[in-house]
Amino acid sequence: MAPTTKNPGRTRATYFPRLAAERLDIALCRASAAVARAADAHAGEEGLGVGQQLVLQMLDAVGPCSQQTLSEELRIDRSVMVSVCDDLEQQGLVRRERNPRDRRSYAVTLTDLGRRRLAQAQTSIPAFLEDTFQPLTPDERHQLSTLLGKLLGTGT
Repeated sequence: MAPTTKNPGRTRATYFPRLAAERLDIALCRASAAVARAADAHAGEEGLGVGQQLVLQMLDAVGPCSQQTLSEELRIDRSVMVSVCDDLEQQGLVRRERNPRDRRSYAVTLTDLGRRRLAQAQTSIPAFLEDTFQPLTPDERHQLSTLLGKLLGTGT
C-alpha cells in the first residue's frame, strides 16, 4: 500500500506529539503558552498580575528603576510597562519620583505596602511551581532551567 499524505485513521490528538518532536520551536511555544496561562491564573488568584509581580520583585531586588530599565530587564513591552506601573501606583504599591541620576526621567520606587504585598504573593509561588512542573524530576527542572538560560542568553 502506497503511503498517503492523509491518514483517515489518524486523529488530531496523535498529530501534535509528532509535530512537537519535529518542530522544537512549536513545542517550546506551546509549553510556554501553557505555563503562561497557568501563571496568569495563579497571579489572578493572588490579586497581582504576573507583570506586576515581576516589577515589584525587581524593585525589591535592585531598588528604584526607570520604567525603561524595568521594561528592558523584564522584557515587557514599553507600552505594557506604562500600564503595569500605572496600576501599581494606583494601588499604592509603587511611586514615581524624579530620578536622582537623571532629572529628566522618573524612577519607580517600591513602597512599604508594595513590599508587603509582594511578600504575600510570593508565599504561594513555590507550591505553584511544584504543581506546574510536577511532571519533571528535580534534575530535569534544573536541566530545563539551564537550557532555557542558554536560549535566552542569560547563561544560568
